[in-house]
Amino acid sequence: MEPHFNKITKAGYQKIKDEINQLENDRPIKIKSLADARALGDLSENAEYSAAKRDLRHLESRLRFLRKELQYSKIYTPSNNDNVEVGKYVTFEFLDDKSTETYQIVGTPEVDIDHGKISIASPIGAALLNHHTGEIVTIQAPNLTYQVKIKEIKV
Repeated sequence: MEPHFNKITKAGYQKIKDEINQLENDRPIKIKSLADARALGDLSENAEYSAAKRDLRHLESRLRFLRKELQYSKIYTPSNNDNVEVGKYVTFEFLDDKSTETYQIVGTPEVDIDHGKISIASPIGAALLNHHTGEIVTIQAPNLTYQVKIKEIKV
């Protein structure tokens, strides 16, 4: 069985690499903190040791997770056409209240709704994928169904 690769933008890939580098730089500090706490004596009642151990485990766990994200991610470069795909910015209008939104369609590892990045796995992202400017798209959300009209697609 062939592995499934997640499409990701170049910027999203670099962001994960940067976080891995930061964690790798922080790792010796966490290890030293653990060694210093261990030197304080009785480990059964040593809160500093427990906290340092927990922090190092969290760091190691995050590193493993991010490395897997990169291992199963493939940088996707959007084409310069009128088709919604990973990496493109899509402006659409909700047909019910005529409000508009603009989001960048991204791979699942780089979702950041606060910064206007929605995943191809989200109801909106999945529904918009492979559609064109001017099309009306029906979104099937968990609790409702609504329609949007694609106003603009930019790289």
